[in-house]
Amino acid sequence: MKVVILAGGRGRRLLEETRDKPKPMVTIAGRPLLWHIVKHYLHHGFDDFVIAGGYRGEVIRDYFERNPLDCRVQVVDTGLDTAVGGRVRRLLPLLGDTTFMMTWGDAVADVDLKALLSFHRSHGRKATVTAVHPPPRFGRLFLHGQAVTGFSEKKPDSSEWINGAYFVLEPSVADHIRGDADQWEDEPMRQLIRNGELMAYRHEGFWQCVDTLHERELLEALWLSGTPPWRIWT
Repeated sequence: MKVVILAGGRGRRLLEETRDKPKPMVTIAGRPLLWHIVKHYLHHGFDDFVIAGGYRGEVIRDYFERNPLDCRVQVVDTGLDTAVGGRVRRLLPLLGDTTFMMTWGDAVADVDLKALLSFHRSHGRKATVTAVHPPPRFGRLFLHGQAVTGFSEKKPDSSEWINGAYFVLEPSVADHIRGDADQWEDEPMRQLIRNGELMAYRHEGFWQCVDTLHERELLEALWLSGTPPWRIWT
């Protein structure tokens, strides 16, 4: 089964890190985010990767040529400004007519990918998305006039769910993508929802995207702790 990793973004909110490389090549513990994601899939037995490149895609290609893993990695140029839906559509000739997996190149997690695939096969719909709880981002300040009287760390809200990617998709999802400008999370996903074809696999474990330097530093600290929750491989 092929695994699509979307890695064409510029990462403008991480400009200090992405002037000369795409966002998925930002490093955690000296290894690109992409390396961590590939290792996660390899741990669960998935070893055929198609990476959708765009901005500075040659950096990704060069890295995997110089640091090969025990798997197949194809880096495909899907255009500099192509939206995510358009990137998926451009990859379809390489994906064939079978089920495939797809995720973003800027988040790590400890999702049980075999359980995810089993869930997808059990319901028989076109698409499965992994639902995760939004990680805490901002603490709350208590003010009296201009004085800070207290502070509390924001805690995860277990009643909220967000799109954590880690999709399982049937090739027929391409019917909902019109062209390069289609954002996957806009009309294609909305149409799948209207047709009752999108199901959610609820993940209660660890998930963290890297949109800011603070989030990168958080993952660095977790790695240095010796027990980073997404490192499920040995």
